[in-house]
Amino acid sequence: MTIQQLLVATVVYAVALAAIVYFTRPTWRRFAGAFAGGAAGAGLGFWVIIPVGEARRLWHVPLDPSPVFMALLLFGTAVSTAPILLVTWRIARRFGWRGLAVTFAVLAVIGPPREFAVAAKFPEWVTLTPGSATILAISALYGGGLAAVHGVMRLVAGPARGDGLARWPWEAAEPGATPDRGGS
Repeated sequence: MTIQQLLVATVVYAVALAAIVYFTRPTWRRFAGAFAGGAAGAGLGFWVIIPVGEARRLWHVPLDPSPVFMALLLFGTAVSTAPILLVTWRIARRFGWRGLAVTFAVLAVIGPPREFAVAAKFPEWVTLTPGSATILAISALYGGGLAAVHGVMRLVAGPARGDGLARWPWEAAEPGATPDRGGS
């Protein structure tokens, strides 16, 4: 992956993040939690998951070790993970832990075909070893890894159930009004 490809991907994910922020209406604390979860997931991926997978010969991810590339990759990964976490927050807010469990199970099923499709389209970004061990590892990372970074978001921003929604920009705060604690 080149720096130019990384910049383009980061901009595309930033636009997606802006759209998700618009529709999910997180508070600043929730947004910060989602970004912290994304950054934690990126760090875990780059310094633990990728090296362990390469040591076990499940995949190979050729990364440019330069500080600029790694910083941009870390930031881009955090930006691309934050929208997912904002959606899981809304699922947790509406459906509780059961909704999250179903979501992470669905992500565990979707993950391996997505990663193999990316590897087929961009072999210079990642090479995956065919086999059930690779499929199970990717599935565990999508389900369990996203559950873990959702936990980081929860540590930073608190539980979803009592979380209010940020006001729409055009809504004026009424004096003495209580914050929205229910709903969607």
